[in-house]
Amino acid sequence: MATPTLLKAQSFTDADAALAHASTIYNAGIGHLRDSLQRFVAGETLGQHVRACYPYLRVHTDTVARADSRLAYGFVAGPGTYETTLTRPDLFHDYYREQFTLLLKNHGVSLEVGLSSQPIPVHFSLAENDHLEGSLTRERRLLLRDQFDLPDLAAMDDGIANGTHEPEPGPDGRPKFPLALFTAPRVDYSLHRLRHYTGTAPDHFQNFILFTNYQFYIDEFVRLGHEAMAKGDSEYTAFVEPGNVVTRRAGLPSEPGDDTGIAPPRLPQMPAYHLMRGDRAGITMVNIGVGPANAKTITDHIAVLRPHAWIMLGHCAGLRNTQALGDYVLAHGYVREDHVLDEDLPLWVPVPPLAEIQVALESAVEEITQLKGYELKRIMRTGTVASTDNRNWELLPSHHSATTPERRFSQSRAIALDMESATIAANGFRFRVPYGTLLCVSDKPLHGEIKLPGMANHFYRERVDQHLRIGIRAVELLRSQGVDQLHSRKLRSFAEVAFQ
Repeated sequence: MATPTLLKAQSFTDADAALAHASTIYNAGIGHLRDSLQRFVAGETLGQHVRACYPYLRVHTDTVARADSRLAYGFVAGPGTYETTLTRPDLFHDYYREQFTLLLKNHGVSLEVGLSSQPIPVHFSLAENDHLEGSLTRERRLLLRDQFDLPDLAAMDDGIANGTHEPEPGPDGRPKFPLALFTAPRVDYSLHRLRHYTGTAPDHFQNFILFTNYQFYIDEFVRLGHEAMAKGDSEYTAFVEPGNVVTRRAGLPSEPGDDTGIAPPRLPQMPAYHLMRGDRAGITMVNIGVGPANAKTITDHIAVLRPHAWIMLGHCAGLRNTQALGDYVLAHGYVREDHVLDEDLPLWVPVPPLAEIQVALESAVEEITQLKGYELKRIMRTGTVASTDNRNWELLPSHHSATTPERRFSQSRAIALDMESATIAANGFRFRVPYGTLLCVSDKPLHGEIKLPGMANHFYRERVDQHLRIGIRAVELLRSQGVDQLHSRKLRSFAEVAFQ
């Protein structure tokens, strides 16, 4: 490990210097854990418990003053001491640098960086392509618990994001408030889950996320990705597929690690594909499959990457007789009957539409379809989207009961129904990630129009290309406007954390 002097807490008035010190502390701890784990797996008896801890960032201010009331983040809520643990400074370098810079600018106080008391679980010390030589017997696996720190779920709950966190007392006995929505162990946990669920490394994820519930969209995204890589003048630099298979843009050289990617024998549960830019402002697309459980799971983990926006592009059931198959639905509100977030975000909490996302999506539909104003209403409606966890809701008895889904959806004025959109929007609200939904009507179960073999495949092929191009164009519009315009104050709570 680094010498004790290098690990001491220090104060900084320069963001780069503060981040460099955090990196020194983190890298020293990770190196110590990796070396000790390698020796343990090789059969060596370690003399004592092996521990390394995350670096922390701490800010103290005695004033409520800040520079700009238009900001959505970058400042603390009031006088006090604020702290968070940090991880993966290599992955979060630009993000951390921005947060550090804003704190210095808005409060004019120094940043304290030091070694926290929060252990780094040994599982989170392994690099992306680390492979331990040897195997562990049952006895050695049990001994691993005694020799190293394992993940502690109590250190990685979502109390901060949910607004239920109770601040712990600091060194002076006063409350120590959080600086970020996620602790370092919570971030590391999600980074490992992302590898598992998507089949790609977190390093490849971009800051604009498209979700879909149909493989047809992914097939088209892959086609467009390879098409972009064949162009030497594309704004995108690489296309990454599950197994970390990297295709560089024509004319660009390979980079270290490109040759380690191997296409998996079968796709992971929620495969991700990344159209990358050098500034991470590219597009990641994830096939979340069907159902609110998947929608919650993937957004729980992508949220730690602090993306600038995520948008749902998928198919839905049209609930109005005036809708036609292929019509678009732009969600302005949501009925949440998905139930997967009931414990985290009460149902009485409204999930508002975000103007920047809504305008970008509607503008993209106009551009791609070449329809405007009153004519646009022929193919697109705005309104409420209902999400349910019961895929076969329409098979429930339709007696004149106040509890039937059909009556509830009618009373809500819902114009479309799916199983994922409200979950994605609600988790965006919960995690302060700007969100939006543009769906395409693929059937109308209340009116006897259901998907039929052949018809469905023809419909999908016809509409998917246009729908996906609309989503990509919406991202381009959001990106061109600047992310400062995108992050909304309406997603921030009374006593909000300073980090984006």
